[in-house]
Amino acid sequence: MSVAQASPVTAAVREDIRNLAIIAHVDHGKTTLVDVILRQSGAFRSNQSIAERVMDSNDLEREKGITILSKVTSVRYGGIKINIVDTPGHSDFGGEVERILRSVDGVLLLVDACEGPMPQTRFVLKKALEQRLQPIVVINKIDRPGARPWEVVDEVLDLFIELGCSEEQLDFPYLFASGADGYALRDPHDEPRDIEPLFEMILQHIPPPEADPALPFQMQVTSLDYDDHLGRMFGGKILRGVVRQGEQVAIIKRDGSQDRFAVTKVLAYENLERVEVAEAAAGEIVLLTGYPEVQIGETIGDAQQPEALDLIHIDEPTVSVDFIVNTGPWAGRSGKYVTMRNISNRLKREVKTNVSLRVEPGATPDTLRVSGRGELQLAILLETMRREGFEVCVSKPRAITKTVDGVLSEPIEELTLDVNDEALGAIIEALAQRRGEMISMSRDEAGNHRLVFSVPTRGLIGFRTDFLTWTRGLGLMSRLFVDYGPHRGPIVTRTRGSLVSKETGRATAYAIAPLQERAAFFVRPGEDVYEGQVVGDNPRNEDMVVNICKAKHMTNMRSSTEDATVLITPPRLFNLEQALAFIGDDELLEVTPDALRFRKSILNDLDRNLALRSARRS
Repeated sequence: MSVAQASPVTAAVREDIRNLAIIAHVDHGKTTLVDVILRQSGAFRSNQSIAERVMDSNDLEREKGITILSKVTSVRYGGIKINIVDTPGHSDFGGEVERILRSVDGVLLLVDACEGPMPQTRFVLKKALEQRLQPIVVINKIDRPGARPWEVVDEVLDLFIELGCSEEQLDFPYLFASGADGYALRDPHDEPRDIEPLFEMILQHIPPPEADPALPFQMQVTSLDYDDHLGRMFGGKILRGVVRQGEQVAIIKRDGSQDRFAVTKVLAYENLERVEVAEAAAGEIVLLTGYPEVQIGETIGDAQQPEALDLIHIDEPTVSVDFIVNTGPWAGRSGKYVTMRNISNRLKREVKTNVSLRVEPGATPDTLRVSGRGELQLAILLETMRREGFEVCVSKPRAITKTVDGVLSEPIEELTLDVNDEALGAIIEALAQRRGEMISMSRDEAGNHRLVFSVPTRGLIGFRTDFLTWTRGLGLMSRLFVDYGPHRGPIVTRTRGSLVSKETGRATAYAIAPLQERAAFFVRPGEDVYEGQVVGDNPRNEDMVVNICKAKHMTNMRSSTEDATVLITPPRLFNLEQALAFIGDDELLEVTPDALRFRKSILNDLDRNLALRSARRS
């Protein structure tokens, strides 16, 4: 990398920089809009081949079509550098949004022209307003059938008032846009051209960062990364002063202790690249290297006059699972990292960058309790680990309860659903069984219903799979943590038992065929299974031990070749999020690089029954 000399800064305000974050509900078009900004700002060569959703660089982000990790890019317009942060829109990754807002001076709030403000819109906007950030509202996807741009503007205005914004924030500027078609308009009836109106509005309404380079250096760490050559990288917005390569600075840690180190690299953002610079001044978003152990929220400051900033507060986790060493008979068959030391070290690395995750000791030495903001966040962590070669068993997700004013309380979420008439009855009945309470119900011009429920977090574990089935994949579902409320009583979310393999061996069509009319299997003939593995679900609310490896013996009357005429129903397959929702109370999910297997916590049938009787007596 070539070293570029930063331009000198003399004013207390950096008029040559704008720092903003793009915030929105999931799937309202943030990443697509960033693509358009990059293309139309000249960030790419005319002959350069660029993938769609270029900011979703993580494999899982591309596969799932969501942003998981916040990312910084920059463009230049009219001689001014615009640093843009693309943030996650899913509530499970709200911790990413909360910390990154510390490094910007304004936000670009994206709202779908059809759906209007959604639960995560409320969440991200509330966080931005609390930071007193200046908002710009973009009503996106105005090219969609059923778009109602002016109505959505009014709904956004109502949301601002409801969240208690200031008078300055309430007087927000707004635009209408189509990220997919690459244009922005001041009026939806104007002729579509490009997104130049958006650039002009950013320069006009996003305030330049307050920045005095003459004061002692100070920066709060809001992002962490790692490079094989540079080691730990840590960054944020420089609040004051100047940082230079090779100079001594201080780090003030979360516990109040201090240390000094020399800055080895200063990296600024240019388009999608990190560019090494000799120095950077207040107002710029940068990455630094030179210290191995840095955490989110810590302060990097002047070596002679270090001053600590307030630590970043992140909402507490609401769901936990146990990570347990894989004790199955095939442990280590496909994974490289299987010991508790491997798993513990990996999770320790994760919590250094994932501020909304907690890792604590479990009930046994080979167990760690991992807590997060939702099933999706935990599923993403597990999927990442299995792709890295880890093997681990995990328990059924549990909502984290606590005592509030002497009352047992549990996390309560606001659930918003958009469904048609066909699915309405089944959904309302299911949510009533899951202790949900309806807040509102409305109907749009197309005949679709919008339902808003207050539901315990534990009542939503596994609900998404059923919801997609009832709506045939056409329904929209959003959830947002609200607060802790009184425990709402028992919830039954799984009414079917498990088919448990009696022995270790290879599944046969002969054993599966007579059972498949009454049960759904998770394995196919010829697949290896082991004793205690859950191989299917039982329509009755009880477990049934089956010999799935039973083979037909050859006789003079019948030949084993008759198996060729047996028709076997394809097995039911799960992704990680679905599998986490399916696990029973006495079961584990075995996660390996090449398979997901359900199993009983106690594999042997006799030992399992003895443990059950002992539990009943106690």
